[in-house]
Amino acid sequence: METAKGRGARSNATGRYEPEQHQSFDDGWTRDDAEAAPLRTTLTPEHARTIIARNDSPDIGFDRSINPYKGCEHGCIYCYARPSHAWMGLSPGLDFESRIFFKPQAASLLEQAFLAPRYRCKRIHIGGNTDPYQPVERDLKSTRSILEVMQRFNHPFSIITKSVLIGRDADILGPMGKAGLASAFVSITTLDRGLARAMEPRASTPAKRLEAISRLADAGCPVGVGFAPVIPGLNDHELESILEAAAKAGATRAMYVTLRLPLEIKDLFREWLAHARPDRAARVMSLIRQTRGGKDYDADWSQRMKGTGPVAELIGARFKAAVKRYGLDTPHRLLDETQFRVPADARPQLELFS
Repeated sequence: METAKGRGARSNATGRYEPEQHQSFDDGWTRDDAEAAPLRTTLTPEHARTIIARNDSPDIGFDRSINPYKGCEHGCIYCYARPSHAWMGLSPGLDFESRIFFKPQAASLLEQAFLAPRYRCKRIHIGGNTDPYQPVERDLKSTRSILEVMQRFNHPFSIITKSVLIGRDADILGPMGKAGLASAFVSITTLDRGLARAMEPRASTPAKRLEAISRLADAGCPVGVGFAPVIPGLNDHELESILEAAAKAGATRAMYVTLRLPLEIKDLFREWLAHARPDRAARVMSLIRQTRGGKDYDADWSQRMKGTGPVAELIGARFKAAVKRYGLDTPHRLLDETQFRVPADARPQLELFS
């Protein structure tokens, strides 16, 4: 299949749960100079019953999260959320980055959850699956509406993105960050504009992500940098330079995750790698397998985020040294769950007289 302009995936294989599989092929009749029709993004409202998702994975630092969107127009080829599109009968390939689902009642659903008599406040992570600040957020403002509810109820939250658009909401993130109610991470995988454009075609440029860190830090929101994913042989040599640049921009913490290739992602990534970086494709895949016990991926919870073996250990050692060198080892500050309150205008009418 011809590469769709501005998209990460090179193909659109049928989801794994479908009874029939479809695959595009060249029958020789397409003119060489013919331009493929642009792949347009379609938006579909999802009328969900709840907004807060829960997980019990022992290697994830939160047990509840909110994802304003399903699918992500950023098109990052390595995105671990891609396989989730198969649950809806769609492809983790191009469908994932062009068929986006949003929750028009996100804010009202969240308010209903906070008003439930048995609700107990605990930090909520925003953007644990797909990016809450992907391009469609500029118009839909679903993430913005969620943050406004968080602010009204003094509810603690963390958020992660690779978009400069997060700076738009510094008016919420800043004051809540100062009050111990919010923290943010900005993901930076490379400082190379060419690699970023190929690997994350519709995400903000590396320079814009550093700008986002500065804007949040200046507003008073604690902000960290996520070097995620580390791809051995492709971007791992940038580890120190990325952490240094982030620290200069105002980041005070850092984290990293080694590339994960579960389910369809392994085929999509290999396909992209052969097209985008054919000169190093074999070496990159070899190094990846060296971090996964000789396989493309190992889902063992005890090591899936960092990997094992000498290559993974070297990455970990370099990260530890760089974090200390650039002052990104600020102690983790727990967000304050005691400030949660139901605002007076949201309480049932009878409570106003109690």
